[in-house]
Parts: sequence; structure tokens; C-alpha cells
Amino acid sequence: MRYHQLQTAGERRLAVENGAATYDLTSADSGPRTFGELADAASLTRSTIDDLADVLIEDAETITEEEVAEHATVPVDAAEVWAAGVTYQISEEAREEESSMPDIYLDVYDAERPEIFFKATPSRMVGPGEAVGIRGDSEWDTPEPELGVVLREGEIVGYTIGNDVSSRSIEGKNPLYLPQAKVYDRCCALGPCVVSRESIDDPHDLDMSMTISRDGDVVYEGETNTGEMVRTCEELVSYFTRHNAVPEFAVVLTGTSLVPDTPFDLQAEDHVEIEIEGIGTLTNPVTRV
Repeated sequence: MRYHQLQTAGERRLAVENGAATYDLTSADSGPRTFGELADAASLTRSTIDDLADVLIEDAETITEEEVAEHATVPVDAAEVWAAGVTYQISEEAREEESSMPDIYLDVYDAERPEIFFKATPSRMVGPGEAVGIRGDSEWDTPEPELGVVLREGEIVGYTIGNDVSSRSIEGKNPLYLPQAKVYDRCCALGPCVVSRESIDDPHDLDMSMTISRDGDVVYEGETNTGEMVRTCEELVSYFTRHNAVPEFAVVLTGTSLVPDTPFDLQAEDHVEIEIEGIGTLTNPVTRV
């Protein structure tokens, strides 16, 4: 099942697609307003998220796909988004290319311990249809399409799509500038929904694609599969939660799977579409911040 958080007239609502139709779960008696409320209720009743949604659907009103698209927002209220680096060979190659210290990225790709870094807080995230940001002091920027792992109390409850927008010029000057290259206003997009863990047979075998359009023309398109990831989702989550006071809800982005060829540079007014099999398509315009 696919879960969408909606913002309508100052009110939060939760919708679910079950294949046959889309339902407004908030309209059911004591229906949840957010994905987090649904996940909490499922834990209390010792049921799966999808099983509880099935019960609520019986009393819920249907909602159109157009209404969902119009009012969709960030699909999970994650207090923190973290990200993994150098989990795909293409990412390792790209970061070697941009860096004045390329060997460190090869070391991470082959190492036992993955790279896990802080990415965003709620004030820095945007949802589907909202503009992602590129830094005003950056000379070279790229979107980074990633499978997102949604966690409740450190346990995987679902998957989403993430765009880990990054300044390659800032990080390339010195790896210690990574936080400035990664963490800033509108640096992360999540959406369009959360797909329950039970609805994804194998997160390590999902087709993924990215298209970037500029002035109505496609300036980049590429595709890959999450099977190219050298780490597993469980491994990355394990390192994220070790010796770390994780929030109730968090998202871990699993690494950059597609990188436009040099010298591609993301520009304001570009449009980025990221599609992952079984989840959907995350679309965002670009703005300079």
C-alpha cells in the first residue's frame, strides 16, 4: 500500500492507495492524520500497518488521484533525514572525480563501515511538487536520486524516494566541507508517498530512473537498479542506529544511484523527476537559495 500525507486548508490528512482505489483514512472513525499516527496505532495493536489500514478503509471515504496530487506534502514527519555515501560505484567514481583527495572515497566504498551523514531536518525538507534548492554560493550542483528507508524507533516500516541535492563544487574543494555541501535550505525532497515494508518484495531489486528537464527539453535521463548498491538497507540502518539516540521517525537515504556526466550543472527552473519501481515518481522544480 502507498500512503500519502496531505495538507488541506490547514488540516493534515492521510490517504492510502490499495490498488483498487484511494481512501482518506482520516475520514474513518478515529482515523489517523499522519503516517506516523497510523504506524504508532499499528504497533499498539500488534498488527501491520497495512492490516490496520484495511480495517480503516471499510469506513473511509474515497478520494481522487487529482486531490492527492494537489495536496500531497512530505509523506512522513521524520525528525531527521540521514544519508549514506559511496554505496554505488557510480557515486564513488563521481566523488573521486570532483575531489582534491579522491582516494578517501575508494577507501569508503571498499570498507566495512559505510559513510553515514546527517542530511536534513523538517525545516530543510520539501515534498512532491515543491522546489528543491541549490546553494547561491555553489558553482556545481547535482540532484541525487535515492531509495529512502523509513524508520519507526529504528525499525524499517516502509520506503520512499529521496533527492539528496548536493553541491559538488563545495565538497570537491575539501571533504570536510561535506556538511555545507549537503545541509542547507531545501536541500532534500521526499515523496511522493511511503510504501509499506510488506508491499516491497525486495528493496534491493527495484528499477530506478531520473529525468531532468530544462525549458521543456530533457537534458539528462538515466536508469539503474537498486541491486547495484554495494550495501543492504539493513546494514545501513544498523550503522545509523548504533550508539545513536535516533528519533521516533527518521529516514535513511541509501546512496546516489545516478550521476549526470560532467560538466552537467543543475540550474534554477530545472525540473527533476525520480521514479522508483513500486513507489512512484517524485517531481520537483529547482530554485536557488
